Amino acid sequence: METIKLNNGVEMPALGLGVFQSAPEETTGAVAAALEVGYRHVDTAAVYGNEREVGRALRESGLARSEYFVETKVWIDDYGRGATRHAFGKSAGKLGLDVIDLLILHQPFPHRFDLTVEAYRDLEGLLADGSVRAIGVSNFAPVHLERLAAETGVVPAVNQVELHPYFAQPDVQAADAERGIVTQAWSPIGGITFYPGWGGEDRVNVMADPVITAIADGHGRTAAQVMLRWHLQRGRSVIPKSVRPHRIAENFDVFGFALTEAELAAVDGLDRGVRGGPDPEGFTLEEWGSVIPEA
Repeated sequence: METIKLNNGVEMPALGLGVFQSAPEETTGAVAAALEVGYRHVDTAAVYGNEREVGRALRESGLARSEYFVETKVWIDDYGRGATRHAFGKSAGKLGLDVIDLLILHQPFPHRFDLTVEAYRDLEGLLADGSVRAIGVSNFAPVHLERLAAETGVVPAVNQVELHPYFAQPDVQAADAERGIVTQAWSPIGGITFYPGWGGEDRVNVMADPVITAIADGHGRTAAQVMLRWHLQRGRSVIPKSVRPHRIAENFDVFGFALTEAELAAVDGLDRGVRGGPDPEGFTLEEWGSVIPEA
């Protein structure tokens, strides 16, 4: 397993299992399958509704706490002074953990960025008292990082954003790198380009891109493996999602080969600059609010 050193010295496994849209009844089995294969990083979120099932799989794995890395996210309903510290308690209780490895804000929430700042200050407090090992953000654009930096003291360790060959967000990657923030890719193999309900009928499937499939054929690998290798060699963290044991294993089998610089550049060149998921600028409590239950 490759690891990435965060800006506060914490080592994070570069590849993790994502459980976005994993139904609670499928999540425990998916995490268990991932841990058996060798994953040691699981990414969840309060709003996913499956933190409890993630925690169950971790407890039942028999692994020592020091052997796995848990990342979760605070939803916008829990932004604000004191509210975000309480959100930590809800997530920690469901996960069955005293300490969360990485706790991040799920959205920049630009319509009420004052609450975002208050939420991040709560994260800073949780970091200071040892309740979390690292803190970060998700879906932040450069302007959001600038606004946050102007009002807080701790640089985020991670910025988790939509990132795949068709939407590489070079401006975000550059802003992260300038600040020493690890860019973490959600939808790293372009799943957002073909999830039902996203993108309409004109959406395109990056998994079928001829450049990627040609590279995959040349290495005797799958398109998904090529994209994950691309991310890792470019220094990014990745959290591919699956509940199917064979896909989970396939997505982990990306450490035994390497792409050439020409192949990396060819994948870089596929960027269309078109977002597949929702625009973070549009998030409001009226449309996206979701009350997170107590532990």
